Amino acid sequence: MMDKSAPRGTRTGFTTGACSAAAARAAVIGLVTGQVPDNVECLLPNGDLVNFAVQDGRCDGQSAHAMVIKDAGDDPDCTDKAHLTADVRLLPEQPGQVLLAGGFGIGTVTLQGLGLTVGGPAINPVPRRNIEANVRVAGAALLDEAGFEVTISVPQGELMAKKTTNARLGILGGISILGTTGIVKPYSTAAYRASVVQGVHVAGTLPHGVVVLTTGGRTEKFVMEEMPHLPEAVFVQMGDFLRYAMGAAVKAGLKKVVIGGMVGKLTKIAQGETITHAGRADVNTGLLADLAAELGVAPDVCDDIRHAKTARYAGERMDALGLGTAFHTALAQRVVKTLRERYPDQFDLKVLVCDFDGRKIAESS
Repeated sequence: MMDKSAPRGTRTGFTTGACSAAAARAAVIGLVTGQVPDNVECLLPNGDLVNFAVQDGRCDGQSAHAMVIKDAGDDPDCTDKAHLTADVRLLPEQPGQVLLAGGFGIGTVTLQGLGLTVGGPAINPVPRRNIEANVRVAGAALLDEAGFEVTISVPQGELMAKKTTNARLGILGGISILGTTGIVKPYSTAAYRASVVQGVHVAGTLPHGVVVLTTGGRTEKFVMEEMPHLPEAVFVQMGDFLRYAMGAAVKAGLKKVVIGGMVGKLTKIAQGETITHAGRADVNTGLLADLAAELGVAPDVCDDIRHAKTARYAGERMDALGLGTAFHTALAQRVVKTLRERYPDQFDLKVLVCDFDGRKIAESS
């Protein structure tokens, strides 16, 4: 397993897909040898061979059971310590076949756009292939005579799923089996970025033809209240990943994109940033000073805004002058202009602006 001595915050872990593959491989070894091992070497999607501890192994000759406890390393993953469980049974009538099923705690897909069969288990394509590959290696001695049915389950999966966006994506009743490499990196942006793209693709399958992109929970709550006629599945918290969200919207052929945000992130978008994380680029307060000047604000105030450290300062100064709505409308218009230049005539665009209490200030389309 992973190096427990690694500095805090850097220890990597394993995906639900890797743990599922290890449990399945251990159960198949049980069918081949008559005993489920206490440890199993598993091939990850990235090509690494990793040893996993196996719990609750048992075998009766026709079926076998094994479980691997997920270690997410130092990543704050809600599926950390999940019990990834594999139940494998022989299929004498189907030699050479490996059939994969979802048991308790694995979500069921109910919407298109996820690259998975509607009505089937939420086991993503890479983990699906990885599970089958490990089963075929471990069970090679039996596959000429029988096939395997592999059922993956997670006893805590239904509760864990409540801490995810699965229900919004149409994955009901449990967690998803995920992972493109088998490894979880601490505070991974890749996983979040992938969830953003996936959410936009789901929105693209709905008849509304719109996706609503927000920068976080507060802005999402605000926009949901502004657009109560839309289903939850069209709202996607893109966080800092504007580029990936907009690219997914283009690919999905969406006709309308709505962006909800506050002054800081919207300024980043207006100045042309496509990844709006604080560490990527400073907010351009000069742009905000120019907007203020266009509204007739005194030069000394514009200079204060230009030399400020935050976009919020500009909003507060403009509010104090009674120009808050006009200023934020001008900012929203600049966001529209910037995105129009990057994505010409590809969709209708609307920008909604709220304050730090989630109250609407302005909009532009």
